[in-house]
Amino acid sequence: MEGLRVLELYSGIGGMHYALKESGISAQVVAAIDINTTANQIYKHNFPDTTLWNKTIEGITLDVFNKLPFDMILMSPPCQPFTRIGLQGDIADPRTKSFLYILDLLPRLCRLPRFILLENVKGFESSSARECLVKTLMECGYTFQEIMVSPTSMLDAFPEQHTASSPLPPAPCQPQEDMQGARVLYKQETTMDAQRKMSQNNDLSVRQIQDFLEPQMEVNLEHYLLPPKTLLRYALLLDIVRPTCRRSVCFTKGYGRYVEGTGSVLQCCMETEMENVFGGLDQFSEEEKLQQLLKLRLRYFTPRELANLMGFPQSFSFPEQISTKQQYRALGNSLNVVVVARLLQMLVS
Repeated sequence: MEGLRVLELYSGIGGMHYALKESGISAQVVAAIDINTTANQIYKHNFPDTTLWNKTIEGITLDVFNKLPFDMILMSPPCQPFTRIGLQGDIADPRTKSFLYILDLLPRLCRLPRFILLENVKGFESSSARECLVKTLMECGYTFQEIMVSPTSMLDAFPEQHTASSPLPPAPCQPQEDMQGARVLYKQETTMDAQRKMSQNNDLSVRQIQDFLEPQMEVNLEHYLLPPKTLLRYALLLDIVRPTCRRSVCFTKGYGRYVEGTGSVLQCCMETEMENVFGGLDQFSEEEKLQQLLKLRLRYFTPRELANLMGFPQSFSFPEQISTKQQYRALGNSLNVVVVARLLQMLVS
């Protein structure tokens, strides 16, 4: 196949660009577009030779797009209007405006791109924005397919083609149980939660977390230890993993600032059993609780380790002026490079 000309919208820190390289597809990113200053600094640092436009998508006219012929569009529109922990404003959310602009512009291009790959979060599949996307794709004559996938459950082939009257099925639900009657373990999780985690950790097809960690001599891990206030206030909400685990919670842009649902923390002391620390914890004084929790030596994953988990190559790096907080936020807004690379291979095959 002749090299594809690729337009990268909502380019962020370059996850789509890296996925394109990982896919092995002969392609050139002719332009990347994003308005996030920090993300653009990181993108330019890693792809200095790629044309990067720091402007709103709505501010780019049809004529400008037509003068930049492209064969493929890669895009990862803002997920906040659709995420389950947000307000789910959908097309009423101002952050969807640019995406709707793209859908309005697409049929009016002088030459339609051959391929479009869009990535978003669970929740998009049942949104009005998705309905607008499907309507536009059908009007333009595209064949389209949809996949709901996680890094540990990549599919070998696309599911059957979907139409506007055939939306994606919902994600598999946990069995309906009386959760109030379920046995609560040493943390705020049910028996079902513990069994799910055990099953995930027993999946030998998934690599262990220790394969993605930084060598201890190359980073000051003391800097990433959870502070005492966090331990005391949020101990029962933490998702704790060990280096030998094969699972973690999805990491979000709030990692390092917020605790619940933003990502897992790593237990560094393997000599201490978690059950022994949390058993009867509510019977201790604050000082005793803290001493118990400190035995686990819980720390945040470093930004480099998160990048490893998300499939970014070792060549990826941050400019010196980007703080750790900004690095976490940037990675939390990105995507899994390996998953998207696989999808790209399936798309053009």
